[in-house]
Amino acid sequence: MKLTETVQTADFKSEKHVPVIHVEKADGLLKIKAIVGEEIEHPNTLEHHIAWIKVFFKPEGEKFPIEVGSYEFKAHGEGEIFTVPCVKTVVKTDKGGEVYALSYCNIHGLWENSVEA
Repeated sequence: MKLTETVQTADFKSEKHVPVIHVEKADGLLKIKAIVGEEIEHPNTLEHHIAWIKVFFKPEGEKFPIEVGSYEFKAHGEGEIFTVPCVKTVVKTDKGGEVYALSYCNIHGLWENSVEA
């Protein structure tokens, strides 16, 4: 089995894993926000959590996406501190393209989403 065959894109009814992506274009910048659990919060405990989110941008006409951000979440309830799996980044480009976000749940694996930018 290939790793790409393990990436999921459809969510469960009771909890969310697929990253939601918001993109704003202005003055040659792409303002990107990726969040897991926007509508229904994902658990964030030592036993069950989103460990990381990676964000990629594939410019129009290019063959491969470029990794523009990699974010790890380390606080899952230690000392009553919880990391919310939400990231923001800004990319300088005049090109359109596609933004991808990949997230990893320590129990349910890899999850992907993409939007046109």
